[in-house]
Amino acid sequence: MPRVDSQKFYSSAIDKYGITAKGVNWHSKESQKMRFDIILEMLPDDISQYSIADAGCGFGDLYLYMLKKKRAPKEYIGIDSLSDMYSIASDRTGCEIVIADICKDKLPMADYYVCSGAMNVLEEFETHLFVRNCFSACRVGFIFNVLHGEKKSETYNYITTSKIEQMAKELGVKKIILRDDYMQDDITVLFLKEAL
Repeated sequence: MPRVDSQKFYSSAIDKYGITAKGVNWHSKESQKMRFDIILEMLPDDISQYSIADAGCGFGDLYLYMLKKKRAPKEYIGIDSLSDMYSIASDRTGCEIVIADICKDKLPMADYYVCSGAMNVLEEFETHLFVRNCFSACRVGFIFNVLHGEKKSETYNYITTSKIEQMAKELGVKKIILRDDYMQDDITVLFLKEAL
């Protein structure tokens, strides 16, 4: 069973805060942007040559941020399991948005998969499925941020560095890059299929 009911978790936030960073349960717009900046730093400089799939795309905020920063990918595909997110992201981005359960469904192929925050309310087993499926569907690499550390929470999912490294080993990741120097209790990870 999921740690929380995603439909209720996000629908109540949308009802309360609208189409804002808090509407997808971010602490603030600033923390959302900080995580997006780290993802952009981990993507190649010539990202316009690559396709990106955004796993748990929410309102499509990452894509809009990439446009603002003049770092648009060759192709953007948003993926979310909630119909509210599908409708809003489709309208806001004009890109292909797919409704899918990332833990179970077959995912579209893309050069890079990215995920910002969508795994924060999953159980540990679901997190492994999510990461495995995204890594399987990427051609180059998977970049994701998660809550980091040993904390135990009824709502949120914290992962240790050793668990991330164990996942990488199980998946046959050729190179792993970790960044945990930008925000307390948060880590951004890049799993690469080749040691570039």
